[in-house]
Amino acid sequence: MYLGSQFAMSLTRFISKRLRSTEGDSFTRIIIYFAIATIALCVAVILLAHALILGFKTEIKAKVFGFWGHIQITGFNLNNTFESPPISTDQIFYPTLDTVRQIEHEDEDPTGGRIIRKSKGGIRHIQTFALKPGILTRKDNLEGIILKGIGQDFDWTFLSKYIVEGTPLDLNDSLPSRDIWVSSTTSSRLRLKVEDDLVVYFIQEARQVERRFKVKGIYKTGLEEYDRKFAFVDIRQIQSINEWSDKMVSGFEVFVEDLDDLDPITEYIYYEWLPDDLYIESIRQKFPAIFDWVDLQDINEQVLMILMLIVAMINLITVLLILILERFTMVGILKALGANDRMIRTIFIRLTLRILIWGMLIGNSMALLIGWIQSTYSVMKLDEAEYYLSVVPIEWDPWFFLFMNTLILVVALITLWIPSLYIKRIQPVKAIRFK
Repeated sequence: MYLGSQFAMSLTRFISKRLRSTEGDSFTRIIIYFAIATIALCVAVILLAHALILGFKTEIKAKVFGFWGHIQITGFNLNNTFESPPISTDQIFYPTLDTVRQIEHEDEDPTGGRIIRKSKGGIRHIQTFALKPGILTRKDNLEGIILKGIGQDFDWTFLSKYIVEGTPLDLNDSLPSRDIWVSSTTSSRLRLKVEDDLVVYFIQEARQVERRFKVKGIYKTGLEEYDRKFAFVDIRQIQSINEWSDKMVSGFEVFVEDLDDLDPITEYIYYEWLPDDLYIESIRQKFPAIFDWVDLQDINEQVLMILMLIVAMINLITVLLILILERFTMVGILKALGANDRMIRTIFIRLTLRILIWGMLIGNSMALLIGWIQSTYSVMKLDEAEYYLSVVPIEWDPWFFLFMNTLILVVALITLWIPSLYIKRIQPVKAIRFK
């Protein structure tokens, strides 16, 4: 029995190899090359679409999180304005909150019960901020602006990547800095450059307050909505304008180490650290429209992936049927000589899988090459005002590569088994007489 099985396997490999060597002698060669090209294109589109959407989501989230932090702690703002009531920095969580590492939290298990899980990381950083609306003036030009005050605890990791010109604010002096960071949008509208002077007017308790600043730097995040509205100054300037003490701020921004822990850590801070008079929310909760729009891209990706898989499988089925019909007589002769249906099916599935594997190899190579070109040379551009990004971002996920290639192979094997059943219906007598 073992020898018979080994012989059958050797015979199927031999016949498959002989059939491959004669592909160039028939019109089928064109069909096969077309199928390989189609499969390669489908695979490349799927992989590139995932890399593009993943990069797009990562970049947009990173910009929003970098601008506002992952979690915000503020006073209760019933008017929903940028000027929230001041809160004191004398809190049990500040600045010790960034010492929190892994936490335990409840989660649902697949059976519907509750289990205790550990977070992937902890809290990376906490910093203070203060907001103050004003009117920025330069010669005869006016611009509405919201000053975001930052202190010595500010993490420049995010903004330092978007410096167009100038240097970060110097906040270590004993006196409040007169420097200001404006966006490239504001600088172009008011024709500002580094070292230029400007005046900002504020309304404070029915009176006008004036502050003079010098442009220290110009930034551009690509988030047009924020770039158009915000400028950065020393937090002590806003405390002075609002007549606050040096311990009063608008709120705290908290950064987590892993975004998967955002909701559990928000709940942890709320129940374990937050006093009753303060309010906490994640940025997902604060700006749900942005994140809903970003998450909507997952649906587009899934639709595209399904369509590409269908196209690839239809091509494989078509090629398999053409191969069987072209060698209809050969199938009859093999059956007459005692070959069973399983052995003949294996011969043709081997031929078709060879086409699939070549298509997958070419498709993976195409995707990696195009992705590398885009990552290196930024060939494909975007309208930053519409998409918040100036170039198409690419981010590879090795696990998705492995998953998608495995999925295509599994789906192909299942799909090819169905048309190969046609071999059962071929009768040796009719097949040998087939012209």
